[in-house]
Amino acid sequence: MKSSIRRSTRRSRRAAVAVALGSVLALTATACGDNGSGSAGGKGGEGSGKGTITFWDNNGGVRTDVWKEIIADFEKANPDIKVKYVGVPAASVQSKYDTAIQGGGLPDVGGVGTAMLAEIAAQGALEPLDSRLAKSTLNGKLNEKFLDSVKSAGGDGKTYSVPTSANNGTLWYRTDLFSAAQLDPPTTWTKFYAAAGKLTDQAKNRFGYTIRGGEGSIAQALDAMYGQSGITSFWNGDKTTVDDPKNVAALEKYVGLYKKDTPSADVNNDFTKMVAQWDSGTIGMLSHNLGSYADHEKALSGKFKGIPNPTLDDGTRVQVSNPVDGLGLFKVGKNKAAAWKFIEFAASHEANSKWNESAGQVPANNEAAQDAWVQASEPTKLAAEALNGATTKIVQLPYYLPDWNTISKADNEPNFQKVLLGKTTAKEFLGTLADQLDKAQADWKAHH
Repeated sequence: MKSSIRRSTRRSRRAAVAVALGSVLALTATACGDNGSGSAGGKGGEGSGKGTITFWDNNGGVRTDVWKEIIADFEKANPDIKVKYVGVPAASVQSKYDTAIQGGGLPDVGGVGTAMLAEIAAQGALEPLDSRLAKSTLNGKLNEKFLDSVKSAGGDGKTYSVPTSANNGTLWYRTDLFSAAQLDPPTTWTKFYAAAGKLTDQAKNRFGYTIRGGEGSIAQALDAMYGQSGITSFWNGDKTTVDDPKNVAALEKYVGLYKKDTPSADVNNDFTKMVAQWDSGTIGMLSHNLGSYADHEKALSGKFKGIPNPTLDDGTRVQVSNPVDGLGLFKVGKNKAAAWKFIEFAASHEANSKWNESAGQVPANNEAAQDAWVQASEPTKLAAEALNGATTKIVQLPYYLPDWNTISKADNEPNFQKVLLGKTTAKEFLGTLADQLDKAQADWKAHH
């Protein structure tokens, strides 16, 4: 029953996107709140540049405090504008945008990462920002690689989101446990697997690694696969490389850690449970990203380090692209002038630095990226160097596919759990994933 619901959801999203791409989307704008934001079909307007605007935080609850600080700073600098903050949990933000696009209630400004950008942009909900950026104080001050990622994810080469930050896959490890076991830092995959085994003592409830089996598991699995296989492209022609025999072998080795060198509870762990488990237990290593640095610092200060994902033995690092977060301007907004002022402010040096320091992520603003806290925060500094390093090869995930988020989350997270539990093989799992991706790629090309 659940699988049929997921297929139906994906078909409905694909249909909506196809209509949008055909330029025949005709939704009636529905007024909402003080600013009159409605469905994707509304044209909106520049407005007076004053009044109230609504902002949706796409990681509500996690980043609420720092956004409220930035909003307070903005309102102090712009006393004629008030920002209504709405925190939306990351797990539900895409479905909330989908619902608002169809039925009304879109905000003026919203957090839109590259992982969901294509679907929202294809439905005609976002305003292209290229001309605004060209005339903005932000022009020339944003990381070009982040901008390129946003343009690629949008599907048509336009800028539908102003980048604010980039994350990076990070291997966190317990320096105290590594030192006691006389282990080198897990800088290569060979050292990683050796450490996972040596640090495990199941009788004492000690494990070398914690694997992500719950929500968000697919991205982590892909990172581990491509990192070990050394394959540097997601596509070979119009066929995906996810089921390449080298990737199959890499995934088999990776999932082989489950229950041998990891806790059995990992099969259901999302990032919050996984991070809490690592911070409070005696587990050697954790794969997450820069966003959990503050949690680790609070729980394990002086007992951990974070490094970019392991390299191959020859020093080459292969990693999948990480989503670039950003702020989108919605077409239906009735006060785009005020909304754009807020985006400019949030992406400016001081505000962008404040947000990224709180999150421990890599700033999109080039001036913010030079601030002292970036150099002082070793994980963030190493992540920035890895993202721009000459020996780093980035496998660009197909964020431009409208079905990407559904395929990589709802459709396959339960299937990955079956792999961990031995109910299906890595080869079967990747074969199914490849079939879905190849079909999505063919559909996308047909509409372009």
